[in-house]
Amino acid sequence: MTKNAQVQVRFYQPPEPLRRYFTTFYMTEIDAGPDGPVTDFLHPEWANLRVFDGAQPESQLLAGAPFRDLPAIVTGPTASSLKFTIGTARIWGIGLLPLGWAKFVGAPAARYADRLCDPRSEPDLAVFKPLIKSLFAAQADEQGELARIVSFFEHLAQDEAPDAARIMAVHLALIDPAVSTVAELAEAVGLAGYTVERLCRRHFGFPPSLLLRRQRFMRSLAKFMLEPALTWSEAIDTRYYDQAQFVRDFHRFMGMCPREYAALPHPVLIGVMKARLEAAGAPVQTMHVPAQKADTAQFA
Repeated sequence: MTKNAQVQVRFYQPPEPLRRYFTTFYMTEIDAGPDGPVTDFLHPEWANLRVFDGAQPESQLLAGAPFRDLPAIVTGPTASSLKFTIGTARIWGIGLLPLGWAKFVGAPAARYADRLCDPRSEPDLAVFKPLIKSLFAAQADEQGELARIVSFFEHLAQDEAPDAARIMAVHLALIDPAVSTVAELAEAVGLAGYTVERLCRRHFGFPPSLLLRRQRFMRSLAKFMLEPALTWSEAIDTRYYDQAQFVRDFHRFMGMCPREYAALPHPVLIGVMKARLEAAGAPVQTMHVPAQKADTAQFA
């Protein structure tokens, strides 16, 4: 890890008609400095498209092979940590909420769960190829690049995503800290358990039990990362039975124990979480509250 790396991140809220589909659009600028590339670990999150100008990262999910030398990567919804190493680069990130995945990709999210993909070679992800090709010009132009992202998705967002009302209802229930079991989730949205299971796998990537477990874990991790004076026992969510259960989840989602993670430098993630909290109201994607349309409050 380089001591001299400089990391800047700026988050942009999509225009109102697009906010239901995305967490944020975000620009990350990394100057690795003389000590070389930086390494950090992304937390479990929703799907993302990341497009690189400059150095291209080596990225690896816990159970996967490393991805290298790609100008863009789509990460499906994840329930594991993603380790990345990257040199000096500019990176546009586009965070796709479950409704955004349903709208712009449409393929079952479970097909891409815990996967890194080259969007240029995946037929389901071909929709992103024109944006990847046109995003960067010869000179860096952040506002021009942002305008191209917005224009690209506005052009595609004319029609409603299938099953939008139920996706939104399930999403809002998932991020409610008071909902901790699949039965509570089904009751909150007024759907049968088997319907919730089907919706979650297709649009969120994982069964509802794992999604709820991920939410509990991410609430705990985000609190610890943002309040460094806390101990792990002070940061863990009250829905955990005990600290041992939290440690098991830490191994499940991050591939290491809490003490190992706390000892690592986080040259990118700390700044990103603080900036995201200020700009979007949530420090991590999984805690992002999706914007709603009035007509999605009820569904058949």
